[in-house]
Amino acid sequence: MTSAAAILASKLGTLKPEVAFILGSGLSPLAEEVTNAIRIPYAELPGFPKSGVSGHAGEIVAGDFAGRPVLMLSGRAHYYEHGNAAAMRPALEALFVIGITNLILTNAAGSLNPDMPAGTVMLISDHINFSGSNPLFGEPTDRRFVGLTQAYDAGLRRAIEAAADATGTPLHQGVYMWFSGPSFETPAEIRMARVMGADAVGMSTVPEVILARFLGMRVAACSVITNLAAGMTGGELSHQETKDIAPVGGARLATILRHLVGAGLPA
Repeated sequence: MTSAAAILASKLGTLKPEVAFILGSGLSPLAEEVTNAIRIPYAELPGFPKSGVSGHAGEIVAGDFAGRPVLMLSGRAHYYEHGNAAAMRPALEALFVIGITNLILTNAAGSLNPDMPAGTVMLISDHINFSGSNPLFGEPTDRRFVGLTQAYDAGLRRAIEAAADATGTPLHQGVYMWFSGPSFETPAEIRMARVMGADAVGMSTVPEVILARFLGMRVAACSVITNLAAGMTGGELSHQETKDIAPVGGARLATILRHLVGAGLPA
């Protein structure tokens, strides 16, 4: 057991969550819904990231959510912060070691579809890695050749769709394209992304999906749409806009996730 996993297991005690969430920009309020919460700063866990992005708290919150044990990572490290696509690997390895088998990722993203405006939620059906990087660079074993045909688990996706239907929450679906950031995309890049089949763009999540599949975890991911992408409105983009709008869609996503967890994840 890694030192981070050992510390995490010790602090969790008898709590045995089987699902973990990674909360994106502006989505930390979801962690406030966890009851009987155990809070563990990333700084106490060796190898865990130290995010320098506003809107990312940098702590684990574990406890009860919708009546079931969960673990939430409030904040993530991004490739653009240090040029390290594998920054989240120690954290995900620790989660896997303590028994987490399901990982649900959230992020804030820009929409390429006018019918999917700010404040809506998109279930990610697939992704395009346009960053030129990969978190498995340097992995010495043949395990680095991870198949991603089923990167986003079909059973988890169906359960999320069912939770959205049951709660009457609109849910879009689409392909997420990972750009490295930190600068926003240009209008020309957005036109290219649309031609390539992307429905939303963002600066996270894909490395975590690759790492989780490398470890053998089941993965699902949702984007909270915070804006229409560059060149679609005539206005400039900003991180402040992301932080301001994310809680609107975050509340809708929280409704879906409450029902998802309460109903029980598929085996």
